[in-house]
Amino acid sequence: MAELNEILGNERIKEHFITAVHHKKISHAYIMEGDKGSGKKMLAEAFSKILQCEGRETTGLVESCGKCESCIQMEHHDHPDVIWVSHEKPNVISVGEIREQIVNTVEIMPYKGPYKIYIVDEAEKMNAAAQNAILKTIEEPPEYAVILLLTSNIGALLPTIQSRCVRLDLKVVDDSLVKKYLMERLHVPD
Repeated sequence: MAELNEILGNERIKEHFITAVHHKKISHAYIMEGDKGSGKKMLAEAFSKILQCEGRETTGLVESCGKCESCIQMEHHDHPDVIWVSHEKPNVISVGEIREQIVNTVEIMPYKGPYKIYIVDEAEKMNAAAQNAILKTIEEPPEYAVILLLTSNIGALLPTIQSRCVRLDLKVVDDSLVKKYLMERLHVPD
């Protein structure tokens, strides 16, 4: 799992997360919109890791320590307070899945970390009933809840959901930036 400072591109988004953590102004809901390959999942994981890091609180740094139990659990994708919402059907996230995985569990305090983070990948696949079900949670979340809606089509989300979330627009990383990064890492002259 990449650390926030290791992720190429989307500097504005990374700076937003760093500022939010530094000032302790974490929003309860974010929409991360971008084309496939823009880094939505990587950024969501890195941000979640920073939020759950136990070592960060003692060092005062705005990055994950990579050594505490929470960071190790994040690396192994088994942190109990970071929930990746799953769905059975390939093209739809149903109201039942949203109720079962978010609405009915959000009131349960985090097991370990300071936050309970829900990541909904392909959020545009939530049907209207699912979006209406999650809306109440977005409107009145517990203090510790953070919902990350990852989407490549923000227009598929209800305007009421869009208006209650911090919107972060991601861009696909330019090939020249990737090439430059690889050349530096491999120490290959131009």
